[in-house]
Amino acid sequence: MWEVFVHKISDGHSNVKKTLAKGTMTVYIYYNFIIHHSLFDIRYSVFFLLRISNIEQGISNVEYTQAYMQPYLELEKTYSLNVYAKRNVTLVRGENARVWDDRGNEYLDCISGNGVSNLGHANEKVVAAISRQAARMITCSNLFYNDTRALLCKKLVDITPANLQRVFLCNSGAESIEAAIKFARFVTKKTDFVVAEKAFHGRTLGALSATYKPAYRDGFEPLVPGFRFVPFNDFEKLKQAITANTAGIILEIIQGEGGIHEGSAEYFRQVRELCDKTGIMFIADEIQSGFCRSGTFFACQHYDLQPDMMCLAKALAGGLPMGAVMCSDKIELPVGKHGTTFGGNPLACAAANAVIDFMIENKIDQQAQEKGEYFRKNLLPENLSKVVEVRGPGLMIGIEVSADARPLILQLMEIGLLVFPAGNAVIRVFPPLTIPYEDLDRVITKLRQVLQ
Repeated sequence: MWEVFVHKISDGHSNVKKTLAKGTMTVYIYYNFIIHHSLFDIRYSVFFLLRISNIEQGISNVEYTQAYMQPYLELEKTYSLNVYAKRNVTLVRGENARVWDDRGNEYLDCISGNGVSNLGHANEKVVAAISRQAARMITCSNLFYNDTRALLCKKLVDITPANLQRVFLCNSGAESIEAAIKFARFVTKKTDFVVAEKAFHGRTLGALSATYKPAYRDGFEPLVPGFRFVPFNDFEKLKQAITANTAGIILEIIQGEGGIHEGSAEYFRQVRELCDKTGIMFIADEIQSGFCRSGTFFACQHYDLQPDMMCLAKALAGGLPMGAVMCSDKIELPVGKHGTTFGGNPLACAAANAVIDFMIENKIDQQAQEKGEYFRKNLLPENLSKVVEVRGPGLMIGIEVSADARPLILQLMEIGLLVFPAGNAVIRVFPPLTIPYEDLDRVITKLRQVLQ
């Protein structure tokens, strides 16, 4: 028997010991690395496959056949509930619009955590805010006031439509929709909702009841009763669906998963007037379109629209889980009617404060608008045989193609561009809003390569 000790490697170390039988065999070795950062250390393990041969004569040939983190892929496949259509890539690091996998391959990230990383990966201001807050206080019961939470509540009221004067903080977009459904029912003493076809509002039971796609709903029915679906951007159909028991109308300002479709100014004006006349709550879902993605801080600002409630999440805390419901003065609940353990925790609030400050200081809404215009100017459908239309405001971009989008999305990944679908025939392109123009040019070049 031979014993192999691997004890030293550049910038790291390993104390792994393996006992080998005679012959040729594969050895699995983990190297433990420490990356030194000005604020903290990051520790992770890199996995190597070594093929060691000629063991009878001693270890004369060590061949590095692969160096990657395959165990993490296998561990996640084995132990995580298989509810996601994952791609066989293990992402381990990101910097602004670029991410790297465990094999060292670089990608341009135009998924951004499904519209979460509006400020890119590892934004220094956000990282610093999280680090400072983590060292001071991570969690604080909602039985007490908190300084960081208080500052965030004020900031959110300052940047959202003027009629929204209170905020309920939670942990995700689905939670914000659930809360808005409850609030509308409690305030109106009615139970029903009108929602749009192709809408996506989340996967928890109430949010799923407001979500259109049958594939998401099948197997979980009966869902919450009283949700009626009507075509998006068709006011007459919406009006016909209203009953004496309608508590609220829930609409995305820009449909995201439904294919990147914008409602018209006239449509939203008519919906607002209808709600004013009937006492119905107008609930705007800005979970995906919010925080500068569409070229304004919130998409409803394109229309000078003031909803009764506005649901936020995704980019709010720079990647930490966080949601919010912005409420007008119509929404009043007694103590104890709703709540959350983790919602409004100081760590997420610190991240969100940093996100909002960075967006304001760097005019990220203006950057998104200008970069979106640049993108559309340089990716013209008439020059691309596979493209039907390029649409969406700011950097909330949908590319409708003439066939199934999924094979094209995989081809783009093979050449280093990560994008995701919005329906069967739409490629969703959501780069970080901080993406530099040189990277945006590379995104455009790769899209042309596959779509021409």
